Amino acid sequence: MSRDPDTADGPVPDASRPPDTGADTGAGPAGTPRPSNERGEGSVRVVGTAHVSEASVREVEETVAEERPDIVAVELDEGRFRQMKGETPDDLDPGDLLQGNTVFQFLAYWMLSYVQTRMGDRFDIDPGAELLAAVDTAEELGISVALVDRDIQTTIQRFWARLSVVEKLRMVGALAFGVTDPRVAGVTFGLVVGLLLGPAIGLFGGAVGITGAVLTRVAVGALAGAVAGYLGSRAAALSLGGDGDADAPSDVTTLGVGAVVAVAVGAAVAVTGAGVAPIAGLLSDTILRAVGSLALGLLAGLVVGAVAALAIGALGVEAATDADDIDDFDPAELTDTDVVTAMMDEFRAFSPGGAEALIDERDAYIAHQLVGLREEGYDVVAIVGAGHRAGIEAYLEAPETLPPMDSLVGTAKSGGIPWGKIAAFGISAAFIAFFVLLAMAGVRNEQLLTLFAAWFLINGVFAAGLAKLAGARWRSAGVGGAVAWMTSVNPLLAPGWFTGYMELRHLTVNVSDIGTLNELLSDESRPIRDIVSDMLDVPLFRLIVVVAATNIGSLIASLLFAAYVVPAFAGSLDASITDLMIRGARESARIIWGAVS
Repeated sequence: MSRDPDTADGPVPDASRPPDTGADTGAGPAGTPRPSNERGEGSVRVVGTAHVSEASVREVEETVAEERPDIVAVELDEGRFRQMKGETPDDLDPGDLLQGNTVFQFLAYWMLSYVQTRMGDRFDIDPGAELLAAVDTAEELGISVALVDRDIQTTIQRFWARLSVVEKLRMVGALAFGVTDPRVAGVTFGLVVGLLLGPAIGLFGGAVGITGAVLTRVAVGALAGAVAGYLGSRAAALSLGGDGDADAPSDVTTLGVGAVVAVAVGAAVAVTGAGVAPIAGLLSDTILRAVGSLALGLLAGLVVGAVAALAIGALGVEAATDADDIDDFDPAELTDTDVVTAMMDEFRAFSPGGAEALIDERDAYIAHQLVGLREEGYDVVAIVGAGHRAGIEAYLEAPETLPPMDSLVGTAKSGGIPWGKIAAFGISAAFIAFFVLLAMAGVRNEQLLTLFAAWFLINGVFAAGLAKLAGARWRSAGVGGAVAWMTSVNPLLAPGWFTGYMELRHLTVNVSDIGTLNELLSDESRPIRDIVSDMLDVPLFRLIVVVAATNIGSLIASLLFAAYVVPAFAGSLDASITDLMIRGARESARIIWGAVS
């Protein structure tokens, strides 16, 4: 563009090269086409298309050829245009990918891309083919091209910022059901519930009758069940069909057999007490308490997940994301709306702000560009998704209703109370206060150092361990583990960022990774295990998994520290933690009062 696209005056067409050399992406007066009309007398024809419709491709080609406008404007930003044309490397900025909520914004963009790709596969056409057809036709006819859409990163960031916490959870859940089996999602939800419930049982189980003896039995039963479950799953795999056999059982079958065996053996040991005493004698009370409470939490979580999975299956929720639904679409009907906008219209019901960023703001942004071209005297054919057509045409008819351009660009801030930051500062303050008050209560430095060392060690082991399991290199996992204690104190930081930056010294991530992931996810004939294994070979997905695993490891370590390490530490003191905190608070208040008075 030869003018700043963020100004309200509107652009002149892209003209870094003469019109007869093809599409233009930069600025330069030498190649700017001459308007066909006097200033203020230009025209704009908006063509609404479906982004996965073959008919739309033909309509675009015919319209551009018949109209022969001065400029063909397309619903693309420069980054997406260059990616489609293959003109520039499509590496992602690692810093942008790892900062703050950018990972979540990128996941949302990936999921939307996946849905659109599935629709494109159904109709045997690449998503956005009509936009590329408009560009190619303009090149052949020597017509200039204007890229009039807002930068996709700006759009996704503003969309994400407008969502409330509940809306973000609902969106991620809806997208998860669209990618995986809803029953798998239900069980996964149960596992998450169990991991959070386990430490709570360790802390407060005694109040509801879950004594140390009960946890000991459950712990030994869980260990025995884990061994039996593994052996059972392997036996099922061998007896029902060996590895590599075409008739081999699915991962779900073998895991199901293993789970049944594990629960049966674990429950038998826990109820009868058989073999509990000798095994318990080999383990410390803290380990038994930790394993027992985690096992109870996971069992309760799996029950919740199983119930959710059964409910999802009984209600037929999976039908909403089944391929049959896509088969029900009539390509001719897609001329009334484009796929992404149709999907976002559903979000408008629970997030008007999110829909505004994704749809309404882009209508206004594109209209600004088209009004500017029309005022310059150009005849323009604009190729946009059909879902944007009505909004754009309304602005073209009444340009005075356009919002200021500066309200449509830049980084948006989340509305409402910043609960995340408040919680982060609260956790940091609580951690510092914990150690300060213990010191003021007279707890010896050696004991405090031991407690801090335990905090450092458990965070490091879990963060680094899960990062390594996710495929991180030893050095990357070690860096994430080394800083995990500090990032747990300040949740505004994340150990996964540090692990990710180390991994990026050996990985090159780019936008084409999204296409690779979409192809893998679209293959419904292969076992899930093989698909996940191949996905982990894609640099972008491996980076996301490593970052997430490091953060999850640190979170689990923090819960375990509070649930098991602190109570064990309290047993070595001459008073309870609560009494010591009160004593430390009184001593601190006495010193402060003496200083100010």
